[in-house]
Formats: sequence, C-alpha cells, structure tokens
Amino acid sequence: MADQNQVEFNETRVTEFILLGFPGSPHVQMLIFVVFFIMYILTVLGNASIIILVTTSSRLHSPMYFFLCNLSFLEIWYTTASVPKILAIFLGRSRTISFAGCLLQMYFIFSFGCAEHILLAVMAYDRYLAICYPLHYHTIMDMGLSGKLAGGAWLGGFLVVIFPSYLITRLSFCGSNVINNFFCNIDNWIILSCTNTSFLEKIVFITATLVIIGSCVVTLLSYMFIISTIVRIPSTEGRKKAFSTCSSHFAVVIIWYGSTAFLFVKPSKQTALEVTKIVSIFNLIVVPVMNPFIYTLRNKEVKNVLRNKFHRV
Repeated sequence: MADQNQVEFNETRVTEFILLGFPGSPHVQMLIFVVFFIMYILTVLGNASIIILVTTSSRLHSPMYFFLCNLSFLEIWYTTASVPKILAIFLGRSRTISFAGCLLQMYFIFSFGCAEHILLAVMAYDRYLAICYPLHYHTIMDMGLSGKLAGGAWLGGFLVVIFPSYLITRLSFCGSNVINNFFCNIDNWIILSCTNTSFLEKIVFITATLVIIGSCVVTLLSYMFIISTIVRIPSTEGRKKAFSTCSSHFAVVIIWYGSTAFLFVKPSKQTALEVTKIVSIFNLIVVPVMNPFIYTLRNKEVKNVLRNKFHRV
C-alpha cells in the first residue's frame, strides 16, 4: 500500500522534464542554432532529393535504390524526431518537455536508429547477392523480397524498442527532473530514476547489442564474401566496377557504426554524459546530412542521372 502511494506521489510530482542542452552565451547559442538549422535543412532537402531522383528516374528503379529511398526517408524522420526541439532550445524557448513527449521522442529516435541498423544490413545483403550471384540476382532479389526486407527493417526497429519503453513508464522520479542533454536519452532516464534500474539497463543492453551485433555480423559476412569475390575478378576494370557498386554503402556503414556503437551499447549510469552529448550530435545531425552527399558523390550511376537531369534543364 505504501509503495503504491509512493508511485502515485511520484507520478503527480514529475509530469515534465527540463532539457539543459549546451551551455554558452546567447551569441554562442544563436551560432549553434544557425549551424544546426542549416544542417537540418540540408538533411531534409538532400534525402528528399534522393527519393525524388530515384522515383522519377527509370534507370534507378532497382532494389539497391529502393533500399536507398527507404534509408533517405528514414534519415529524414530520424533527424526530425529530435532536431526541432533542439533548435527551440537554442532559440531560448521552452526547455521543458512533458513526460509523454519525452518518452515518445526517445521511442522514435531509438526506433529509427534500430531500423537503420537493420536496413544497412539488408543493403549489405543486397550487395552480396548482386556481386556474388550476378546471374541470379534479379531472380532472387525481386521487388517482392525487397519490399518484405525493407518492411521488416522498419517493423523490427519499432518493435524492439517497445519493451524498454514500457519499462521506462514503470520508473519513479522523485528527485530532479533536469535532463543533462538536448534530447531524451535512455541514459538520462536511468540516472534520474530513484528506483532500481538494473533490469532496465540489462534489457536495453541486450536489445541494443542484438540489434547492433546482429546487423554488424550480417554486414561483415556480406562484405567478406563481396571482397573475396571481387579479388578473384581477373580484370582491374571489373574489380573497380564491382567495388564502385558498394563503396557508398560501405562508407555509410563505417560512419554509422562508428557513431552509434558507443551510444547504444553503454546505457549505464557510468557513461560520461558530456561525451555522450557530443557523440549524439554527430549521430543525430552530422551523419544524416553526410549520407546524401556520399551516395551522390561516390555513386557513378547517380551522378550520371543527375547530369542528365541538369542537361535537360
């Protein structure tokens, strides 16, 4: 009875959180706002341009670019789940966020992040089939299978975060409601809670490890077979052509895994919050704006389609 009254008391006390963001003078805050705003606009426009380019060009109607469209669409929403609130904080507007709003923000950020891990693994598998089994590729990877794999990536990303999110709703917050971050991260929920979070930490660690390690294993195995196939191609031109079809994806994979492994595998109270904030900025804002440029600058087919579009104009 006493425990129940304590939970009810805590729930009536903590109905919103305060996001600290980054310290600094108003001039510094405005400068950061301008930089982040430009990067957010570039992210939306760049990824939207890829979607439009692929959907309007018949030369790009293939599973590889279908997955790229999904990745671009995912990046737009992944960034949008956090950046608008971040920009509002830098403008000096309300730093508060409701309990439900904080939970939803965290859920969508991590769902989109997990979905991207799965989707990148799917894209690696697609490149594996295209390079290692070129004669059977179009038979195996038809649009039906492509749709199922892309849908599975989206569904998997949203499902794996449900249970950790539910466990967060069971936490009690009887102390400070100040989040030392610019968005609602799982680390901060764990630190602010005055109840035992060991089970939540284990579930988050297991979930994140399964998603990251699972997708990483698929990606690594795919590229091991891809590389072994490419080195056996007799001509230098053939090897360059084969590698060019997956170089953009490989660059995105390196950047994405490098920036997210630290965030998703260490949701504990001992995590250095200031370091987490810096890595989160790179992960939420910098990486999404880089992907469109990587796929346009390193992909010959996309560059050729772009040239044709500009020549027509």
